[in-house]
Amino acid sequence: MEIKHDHSLYADSDITKAANRLKAMSHPLRLKILCVLGNQSMCVQDIVELVGTSQSNISQHLSILRDKKIIDFKKDANRVFYFIDDARVLQLIKMMQEVFCSQH
Repeated sequence: MEIKHDHSLYADSDITKAANRLKAMSHPLRLKILCVLGNQSMCVQDIVELVGTSQSNISQHLSILRDKKIIDFKKDANRVFYFIDDARVLQLIKMMQEVFCSQH
């Protein structure tokens, strides 16, 4: 397989941005949150139930993912729903699952 080199990513600012976003995604709990979210929006409580940790812990990790523009949110009355707004992030998660996760 031939890899095409995109020289636009070689700019230091782009390298730094990519590295920071990948670093945010690389934490096991944040990666699990992203996998749980997939292509749907979910409130914090639903994420807590599926991921299996405290609400404060989930909220801290959601904040990091929001700060790095990996996820977005919308408010509905008194609840906040989180979602992955960029289809490319979903593609990246799917690719990581295909490459790194067992197919059992």
